[in-house]
Amino acid sequence: MQLPIFPSTTKLINPSVGIFEKDDFVYYLHNGSPIHCHDKNDLNSYRYITADLVVSGLCRPGEIAKVFGVGNRNIQRYAKALREKGANWFFNREENRGRAHKLTGEVLKDAQQMIDDFYSVGDVARLLKVTEGALRYHIKKGNIKKKWKL
Repeated sequence: MQLPIFPSTTKLINPSVGIFEKDDFVYYLHNGSPIHCHDKNDLNSYRYITADLVVSGLCRPGEIAKVFGVGNRNIQRYAKALREKGANWFFNREENRGRAHKLTGEVLKDAQQMIDDFYSVGDVARLLKVTEGALRYHIKKGNIKKKWKL
């Protein structure tokens, strides 16, 4: 049996697990022994490690959420992703937030060609199976150039 001895700057998640920061790294301790470490700005490692603590049964999501000041549901979501998708998902996933999923490069080219051929925005939207609002957004943003007005 090992006695839990933690450095004085450690924040305890529960009686056997704690975290502390030193030299821009965050260390996760179990009974005083380091089990994980990551750069303090590495969000993917943080998500993976917190999920691993939950999945391995060392902590409950609520305990981690309280220490880090994040939502309990976020920690539960990370744990679910680890169980269902594995560890590689945290580090090799494609970031697609903020990107249009229907108006990709090829669709934008087609839309531009149709607009240049004097199709109405509504007709272009209907033919390309996208919303008229999405096309108007890209026209306003400048991704599609509309050179004529009626």
